[in-house]
Amino acid sequence: MKIGMVCYPSYGGSGVVATELGEYLADRGHEVHFISYERPFRMRGFHGNLYLHEVEVFDYPLFKFPPYSIALTSTIADVVRNHDLDILHAHYAIPHAVSAYLARQMLRDGRIPIVTTLHGTDITVLGNDRQFFDITKFCLEESDGVTAVSESLRQETQELFGIGHVQTVYNFIDPEVYKRVPNPCFRGFFARPEEKIILHISNFRPVKRVLDVVSIFAGINKEVPSHLLLIGDGPDRLAAQHLAQDLGLAQRVHFLGKQECVFQVLSLADLFLLPSEKESFGLSALEAMACEVPVIATATGGVPEVVLDGVTGYLAPVGDVQAMIKMSVSLLRDRQLHGRMAIAARERAAAEFHVDKIVAQYEEYYRRICGISE
Repeated sequence: MKIGMVCYPSYGGSGVVATELGEYLADRGHEVHFISYERPFRMRGFHGNLYLHEVEVFDYPLFKFPPYSIALTSTIADVVRNHDLDILHAHYAIPHAVSAYLARQMLRDGRIPIVTTLHGTDITVLGNDRQFFDITKFCLEESDGVTAVSESLRQETQELFGIGHVQTVYNFIDPEVYKRVPNPCFRGFFARPEEKIILHISNFRPVKRVLDVVSIFAGINKEVPSHLLLIGDGPDRLAAQHLAQDLGLAQRVHFLGKQECVFQVLSLADLFLLPSEKESFGLSALEAMACEVPVIATATGGVPEVVLDGVTGYLAPVGDVQAMIKMSVSLLRDRQLHGRMAIAARERAAAEFHVDKIVAQYEEYYRRICGISE
């Protein structure tokens, strides 16, 4: 099939999932055309079946804001027309599904199917906003297929918009890429052998509650000597740095910025923290589990569908820092329990969220939407 993959190129989960999905589809023989305003962050090097079409936004003084959605619509229409695409896959409802719909209207000579994948905040934040509600509902109704990355998000979407045709297709992991590869020399840059390493990965938006991460770590470090590694960047980075300094932890909290090969850092970690306020799936938690890292997270959204409480980690209410400190210390002090959870985390990630299983589900979904029999 010839597939148009419309996505954000950024560090967030939707861009990562779209990019990796496109790459694995290309590996399986499909022709995949990425449509985005720049090269996706996780995009690998050259591949014969992969193409990138960058959206060029016209900067004109009359416009207070660059007309990205219009430029995106035009680019999508050009790519569909010039490359004879079979299907468009829009990741994130606003503006990608809207632009895909408009592009289809421009192509008067044919009707290209549109699949929209919902990743969370396009529904839980933008979709709940009054000015975006109607347009989001409209573009979902006009999509030929709609998928959600968790059962929780599927139910929330159906309840909010009354949309019946939503299918859950989970995010995925390649266990051959995400696996624990011990590197004592690399680990020695951050901690002594007897110290623990705690890890958090996110885009540092308020919804990720990065300040809670620092506070939880402060409580852990009082009981178990440890270091905190923070991967990512975003609006709350400076506040997190100030909090670490105020708590006297500046030498134990390490801000590593954005990292492409996160599995290398995950292999150093003893524990992963994800205290988000909202989390429709928790892709970073899944990546940690695949690298045999137990997860302490909040029981919100789709996280309980990924992290099994008491089996692959522990879940706590949002904002309950003390509970997460207690859980973390207990786990880090019990070597046998930690070992069992580490193994269970890896087994669950590989069995339930394996890339081959999930990509095959997308292929079957595409064929069904396009009316193609195997």
